Amino acid sequence: MKKILSSVLVAGMLLGVGAINATAGASGPKSHNAIGKIGAVVMNPYGVAPLTAIINDGGYAIKNAKVTVKGKGEKGIDISYDVSDLKVLQHGGIPVFGLYPDYVNKVEVSYKREVPSVDGIKSEDIKETYSIYAPPVTTYGSGTAQKMALPKAEVVVPASKNVKNNLYLMNHLSSTMSNASQAVWNLPAGGALEWDYESYVWMIDTNGDIRWQLDVSKFRDTYDIRKKGNLMGFDQTKDGNIMWGQGQTYKKYDLMGRKIFDRMLPRSYIDFSHHAEETVKGTYLLRVANSDLKRRDGKNVRTVRDVIVELDKEGNVLDQWDLSTILDPYRDNNILAMDQGAVCLNIDADKAGKTIAKEDLEDESMPFGDVAGVGAGRNWAHVNSVNYDPYDDSIIISSRHQSAVIKIGRDKKVKWILGSPEGWDDQFKKYLLKPIDNDGKEIVCEANGSKCPGYLNEKGGFDWSWTQHTAYVIPEKSKDHIRHVSTFDNGDSRGMEQPALASMKYSRAVEYEVDEKNMTVEQVWEFGKERGLEWYSPITSVTEYQPKTDTMMVYSATAGMADLVAFRAGTAQLTPYLHEFKYGTKEPELEIKMVGGNITGYRALVIDYKDSFK
Repeated sequence: MKKILSSVLVAGMLLGVGAINATAGASGPKSHNAIGKIGAVVMNPYGVAPLTAIINDGGYAIKNAKVTVKGKGEKGIDISYDVSDLKVLQHGGIPVFGLYPDYVNKVEVSYKREVPSVDGIKSEDIKETYSIYAPPVTTYGSGTAQKMALPKAEVVVPASKNVKNNLYLMNHLSSTMSNASQAVWNLPAGGALEWDYESYVWMIDTNGDIRWQLDVSKFRDTYDIRKKGNLMGFDQTKDGNIMWGQGQTYKKYDLMGRKIFDRMLPRSYIDFSHHAEETVKGTYLLRVANSDLKRRDGKNVRTVRDVIVELDKEGNVLDQWDLSTILDPYRDNNILAMDQGAVCLNIDADKAGKTIAKEDLEDESMPFGDVAGVGAGRNWAHVNSVNYDPYDDSIIISSRHQSAVIKIGRDKKVKWILGSPEGWDDQFKKYLLKPIDNDGKEIVCEANGSKCPGYLNEKGGFDWSWTQHTAYVIPEKSKDHIRHVSTFDNGDSRGMEQPALASMKYSRAVEYEVDEKNMTVEQVWEFGKERGLEWYSPITSVTEYQPKTDTMMVYSATAGMADLVAFRAGTAQLTPYLHEFKYGTKEPELEIKMVGGNITGYRALVIDYKDSFK
């Protein structure tokens, strides 16, 4: 009897211990099964970057890690990078970036593994290869106009050794979604809340292979004002991470998809789009709009794409540039000359090739909001980039609807205007740059200064930039008051008119040299006129100097959209072109043609992935 009672007692005690352990969540000393010599492989560890993984450290201290994702096939491009010990601690293992989608990737890793023992810490140098399958690319599709998940990148000119290891972040948008643009601002009216398209964000290597994708579905919700808007303005910050904005928010993530911050705009501002950047001071510049502005006529409005705000790292407002008080929001010359069928990403085939009448532009009944018009509360400026110039603590903006690149100081005073002199109020005429040739001789532009030799001559030459995008200073090529500026000259309204035939349109990548002392501008490089209509991008696009390779990266992002009616009908295909040019030449170091996706290109950005894991 005693023996039976003792057995029952012991069993009860064991059950009690087990119950306590289960309640406390203990699952024993074993971890998830390791595939190699440390821990398990976790795919898409932060939920937004499906072509990434982490090899868990398995409880070991890992030092001196290096990763190589092997290229696919004989001509595939390896992605190799060192991982700092702190980044291993940050991720709880070795981060793997650059996996091919729908493919079993070979991933080589080397590291020092520290193993605790009764005799102390034992270090082992280990090399091993993992086979890691990454899932196929998936996107939210339009169901009609789209032909595939993402455009296919076809190599036209293979990459030179100089740029071969580049990665390009591609940012495209689709305006054909039936769930888009279903809300507008009210009380006060205006703004651009309805500018709310599906976004596509991925990276390709110089073979055109996809090596990274952002899962946009984790960010966009058409029923939530905080999550409406286009993902745009991607910038790689000094720490190797990426930031961008989306409607009412701006964000920063690392390349593994780890959130660093995701913040609402300060309450004075709405409708981020187009451009965000980190300055050399570590502050952030965002192109936004005013959430409530009192106009001269006493009306309250939300403005459209005409405010620049500077924030510190914690999101505090440091400064703002309200362009409706700095420039002339009633200058209408360029707006009257624009093709109303393609006003940035607002593409309306019914208005293709048509301009707006002056009486309509000035009609008091014209609505406020995202419409090309004059005065605060309408899309009079359409600023699509802002760039900081540390030389004199100024900003350089690209105003599409003024066809002007403008430098503005910290004091909110205009320093210079690079654009046609036609239509500027007297107070701005002293800031207009005078064009010169490479001998310093003044260039005469006809028709009130709008028709320059480069426009009138088939071989090209000096011209202003028209409805341009991305005006950036090139610090590496600038010295003191001589500033080099690149831009993408889209070419709509060229010569302050629409051409007799749409087939006469063309775009250019351009570099100017601005002499701020003598208030002159010289065109020192151009590309694109010789490619004609097939290279013409009526909207978006980018030209940006790359200091690490001494090249000019150019993305003609909406080539193929010249016939807007055919594009909207689905019978014309977009064929954006991505280039790298040896600096100062038209010698291509890379040319890639994007085909098949039929989603609207916005920008491309060179990504230095090695910086992300330091």
